[in-house]
Parts: sequence; structure tokens; C-alpha cells
Amino acid sequence: MRWDEFASACPDIAEASAERFRRRELCMLGTLRADGSPRISPCELDFAAGELLLGMMWRSRKALDLLRDPRCVLHTCTTDRMGTEGDAKIYADAVDVRDAELRETYRAAVRARIDWAPDEPNFHVFAVDVRSAGFISFAEPKTALSWDPVRGTRTLPFPD
Repeated sequence: MRWDEFASACPDIAEASAERFRRRELCMLGTLRADGSPRISPCELDFAAGELLLGMMWRSRKALDLLRDPRCVLHTCTTDRMGTEGDAKIYADAVDVRDAELRETYRAAVRARIDWAPDEPNFHVFAVDVRSAGFISFAEPKTALSWDPVRGTRTLPFPD
């Protein structure tokens, strides 16, 4: 489901995740290599046109992974070992963006954020199609949330 649809279905996780992603302008992206083993890579992301968009260098390994197998996970960059800033995971499929208008909207979002944008056609951009999500924070009050389209948003018992 598109990011804006996910945000409507699960505002608690979407808002907390978006805040964390925007603050760092980066996520950790988990993909699957050709041999099925996992790969984790830093990845810039932007929100535009109701989508969560991932930009990548042309023919980068993570882009090739996603073109071959779109399954992925996005994880907020954790910098606090105590977990008080919150930890989001978005499980998704990455959709290769070919639409010229959405690609230009992505470029405009990047330019607004860092005063630079990649030149066409030498970059990849993927829209995140959310399948499930989770958020946990060890700050008081401790929070553990999970969401999927079948069961909806659930507050989980907090692990001790």
C-alpha cells in the first residue's frame, strides 16, 4: 500500500516512522542478494506525492537487488543504544518508478532537501509499497506497536 494509505490506516506507526526518517534523512535498507543472502545498506529517502521514495545510484547493488526481488525492509537509523528515540521497521515491496512526473516530483523533493538533484536517467527511484510495520520505543511510556492490513494496529506486550 502507498505511504499515504498506510499513514491513514496506521497513523501511530506512520507518524513516528516518518519523523525518525525525516530527522536523519536516511534509513537502513535490507534487500536480498542474488544468492538469497541479506544485504543491508544506507539509503536516502524522501516523501513526495503521497509516496515514500528511495533514491539510489544507477546500477548500485541495492538497486539491482530490488529490481530482481522487490522485497525489502526499511529500518530507522538507531543512534541511541537505550532505544529511547524509537525504532521503526517497514516491511515492503519496492516498486521501480518509471513515471516521468513522479520521478520529477522526487527530484524536486531531493532538491528542496539538499539543493541538488540527480540527473535523468542516471538514477533509480523506488516507491515503497508497505506490507507491514512495527515501532518500538524504550522511552517512557514504553511502546511496542505492530501493523498489518489483516489485523490492523496492535499494541504488543512490552518485552522486559
